[in-house]
Amino acid sequence: MTLMKKVLAGFSVLFIAVLGYLAVILFTPVLKAPPQPITKRKREDGDEPSAGREDVQFSVAGQIIRAHLYLPQNAPGAVPCLIMSQGFGGTKDCILEKYALRFNAAGIAVLAYDYRHFGESDGEPRQLFDTLQQLDDLRAAVAYARERDEIDPEKIILWGTSASGGYGVIIAAEDERIAAVIAQCAGLDHDADGKLFMEREGWGALLRLLVHAQRDKGRSRLGLSPHMMPIAGRPGTVAMFSAPGAFEGYASVVNESETFENAVCARLMFMGHGRDPREAAADVQCPVLLLVCEQDNLVAPDSHVKVAEALGDKATVVTYPIGHFDIYVGQHFENAISEKLAFLQNNL
Repeated sequence: MTLMKKVLAGFSVLFIAVLGYLAVILFTPVLKAPPQPITKRKREDGDEPSAGREDVQFSVAGQIIRAHLYLPQNAPGAVPCLIMSQGFGGTKDCILEKYALRFNAAGIAVLAYDYRHFGESDGEPRQLFDTLQQLDDLRAAVAYARERDEIDPEKIILWGTSASGGYGVIIAAEDERIAAVIAQCAGLDHDADGKLFMEREGWGALLRLLVHAQRDKGRSRLGLSPHMMPIAGRPGTVAMFSAPGAFEGYASVVNESETFENAVCARLMFMGHGRDPREAAADVQCPVLLLVCEQDNLVAPDSHVKVAEALGDKATVVTYPIGHFDIYVGQHFENAISEKLAFLQNNL
């Protein structure tokens, strides 16, 4: 056999192997990420929305984003507005109303919205997490709030938590009219957060997630149904977050939601992050409150450090000796909401 024939034979074997691999990845039911549903509390007759809540909507690229606008009662004029961006996979009916009512009581309007592809907003496929799109959604929310007569367009505050914690920093870096940013248990340093994941889960878990991402991405290119995996899962299972306590933590903050689904398109592993908050922080002109959970195991406890350094005296850092999900409930929620209200009183 000549050298050329050997080379061609080698390429043929490789081509067949690649086709076989893709066929298994894309079409066979062998590769599965078993669902892990979260039990939700049944709504009762007394579970009525706040009297001050208004259902509103605005659009991005022809798709409708649905939101709740909470306006303080009997406000003497245009008021500040805090725009709330949910964490990874979260929807506007996941605990945001209890925040909104507290801000309303302090004379601050709140706009809580669903990202496209999640909750009640438009977008296909469902449960598609795309940071770049979500940043556009937040920009649209800011524009909508500024158009409302009840809201002071120069007093827009951006509130983000967990995965959305860096969104406010990024938008404030490009929009000097933003009045303040609040970020709690925020993922602000992708390198530090990735290192924490690898120390906890290892290469095996990362490779499993990448294979599932390949399946979903490949199927999307062929117009096939999306391949989903759980957002939160128990340790050792296939899920975006399978750290100890992640499943229980999610359950504690979404159990009253009617729209949250514990599923996400697996292709998110190949999606871009957008501008790095560490780099963007240098361009931020407004005060920023960073609330850090020192025992966090989803976000690196030092994820905020480089952003805080870049912000300089514009940053206020408050630390709590708690885990990632503790800040949403009980006395830790009360401590954090008090810190936020004091920060806004001092800076607006």
